[in-house]
Amino acid sequence: MGNEGVIAVEKALALLDCFKPGEESLSLTELAKISGYHKTTVYRLMNSLERMNYVIRKENGIYTLGPRLLYLGKLYEQSFHLASIVQPALHALATATHESATWYVIEDNQRLCLFRAEPSEGLFESRLPGTFLPLDNSAIGQVLRHWGLQESLFKDAPELPIFTSGVRDPHIAAFSLPVFGEGDKLLAALALTGPSSRLTLSQRESGTGKVMREAAFNLSLKLGANKTRIEKFYFP
Repeated sequence: MGNEGVIAVEKALALLDCFKPGEESLSLTELAKISGYHKTTVYRLMNSLERMNYVIRKENGIYTLGPRLLYLGKLYEQSFHLASIVQPALHALATATHESATWYVIEDNQRLCLFRAEPSEGLFESRLPGTFLPLDNSAIGQVLRHWGLQESLFKDAPELPIFTSGVRDPHIAAFSLPVFGEGDKLLAALALTGPSSRLTLSQRESGTGKVMREAAFNLSLKLGANKTRIEKFYFP
């Protein structure tokens, strides 16, 4: 199998690297000169980058960097801030419940596993951070769809944490809660997953549910949510 796709990606990224302080706006000719690529190649790759919002082509034909790069930069920057807050909370949750604790966000109309902590022993569901899954009807999908995408999934306020079993895998169950940030907007779905034989609905009113609500409340508080409102939300 050829590596043309890899070469094309590398060339497109090299074109983005042509933009530097003092050279924020470049013409097709300038991009070809800096990169060393033929004008036809530059034009074709810049068209693809423009369609994906990585660059903007102005009416005079000059290219500038696009908003998608700002989004990725902010996401990269935020991930380091988030990691220092979220990862310890996930490890504490996994240790307390002996289940897998995960932080899911919405990305490209899917759910992205951004952070993960596994229990130190026993049978558990393993998933790598960076994994994409559909916004399905699992507890995690419901949280992201209802509080993130504003889908009206519940006629009345649901009992928290939301529980489902066997949605994606007949042997896996999940609890999930929304985590809020500034402006009380949804940041992520906090989830516990494990074998359906061990993780059951009855645990919602016991220690597992309480520990999850406390974790979601503390995370929301640290990430800028209004204390009074989220306290009423998690502990009505």
